Amino acid sequence: MGEITVQTLTPTAKLTLYDYERFPEDGQRHEIIDGVEVVTAQPVLRHQRVLRRLVRAVDTAAESGNDGGEMFFAPTGVILSPHDIVEPDLLYVSAARQAILELKYVHGAPDLVAEVLSPSSRRTDETLKKARYELFGAVELWIVDPDADVVRVYRRERVGSGFGLPIELSAEREEVLTTPLLPALS
Repeated sequence: MGEITVQTLTPTAKLTLYDYERFPEDGQRHEIIDGVEVVTAQPVLRHQRVLRRLVRAVDTAAESGNDGGEMFFAPTGVILSPHDIVEPDLLYVSAARQAILELKYVHGAPDLVAEVLSPSSRRTDETLKKARYELFGAVELWIVDPDADVVRVYRRERVGSGFGLPIELSAEREEVLTTPLLPALS
């Protein structure tokens, strides 16, 4: 009988901000989720149209609310942890949490995050990124589905809890998107 050989595999190191800053600028979105690079293709034009409307609405509400909060949009790097660096489509940071805004990155979970689904990003946005936003403390997440004309709103019911059940708003039912984070938004 032959000898049994046991081979020990060395675990691959998780990626960090160092790696993120070295990803190529190739028109694709490169993010790190739980230490693994996730690449999604450039968004389709419908995605960009929907995002443009959201950016206008959220920015207008943030400015008219005079609360000192700020809205940003992709590509803005958000460092959730040493092994989680994402680029949400849209994010809002309230005045009370402005300390997480650094020169180059947002260092911590934004109050509000919006992800507009594209064919290339659907799985990542609805599962991987949603789980990370919830784990690291985003107060509210909007998953915008242009194909279904719906927005699923996930809200943290209280500090220290996870997201509650999503509220699904439909354009067909003429439902209006609002948030306690931006009272002027509708």
